[in-house]
Amino acid sequence: MGVRDRLGHELFARVAGDDGARRRVRIHGADGPRRFGPDDPIQRVHGDASMFVGGIRALLLQSLHPLAMAAVDQHSGFRGDPWGRLQRTSGFLAETTFGTVETSERAVRIVRAIHRRVRGTAPDGRPYAADDPHLLTWVHVAEVDSFLRAHDRYGGSPLSPDERDLYVAQAAEVARALGADDPPTDTAGLADRLHAFRPELASTAAAREAARFLLLTPPVPWALRPGYAALSGAAVGLLPRWARRPLRLPWLPVTETLAFRTAGSAATKTIRWAMQPGPPNAVSGGAGPG
Repeated sequence: MGVRDRLGHELFARVAGDDGARRRVRIHGADGPRRFGPDDPIQRVHGDASMFVGGIRALLLQSLHPLAMAAVDQHSGFRGDPWGRLQRTSGFLAETTFGTVETSERAVRIVRAIHRRVRGTAPDGRPYAADDPHLLTWVHVAEVDSFLRAHDRYGGSPLSPDERDLYVAQAAEVARALGADDPPTDTAGLADRLHAFRPELASTAAAREAARFLLLTPPVPWALRPGYAALSGAAVGLLPRWARRPLRLPWLPVTETLAFRTAGSAATKTIRWAMQPGPPNAVSGGAGPG
């Protein structure tokens, strides 16, 4: 097995899990109508190596909502089984982006059933529910903003302004099916919604701990640590300044421009090289990174 094959195999195994190869066949080989096609922006974004950067940024940004973070902290087991959580998330992205309508709808039903069971109380005393349409919208907005910004900076095939709007609209179809509250359908609406959430965001111990876990002590083999550091540095570099202070992340514009961006570009290009040739959705979970 050559260098490319070994690296591609390792990346695929980490993101897709032991069942990744069989899941890829199920997703791509199933007959039936599909909601999205290979030329649609959502497949281009979710199938690109830039999703590795976007996924880390999304997790950091999502952690700033105290109720969403409490649900993750108390129910997801991301510390004990971080790769399992990644594999489930990426599998959902693959099924809803690249699968048949039937596969996508089944994936949505499963996630909605899980969300109905996730209830609790945040450290500040407020109750939360994972199927709360408002919280679902926050998670969606943080993801879509992160995936799109990562693709804008590191994607292999940039989107036009109209395609960026279409990507937001296509992603909203899945969010709406999950129960999100009127998700935005264009980039202007996405920016407005993200701004509207800012008064609800805050620095919490759980969010700061999650950031440390993701950036300083990730469950990544030592051989992959340099590449992961490049991806996580690129993700931090894409965070807005207002999101960094609550997570105690520095603002280093010169370093980010000269070092993080260069390293992030090299890392995503290497991933793109390692995962090709093969199906276009090498990143989103069940195919072959959310």
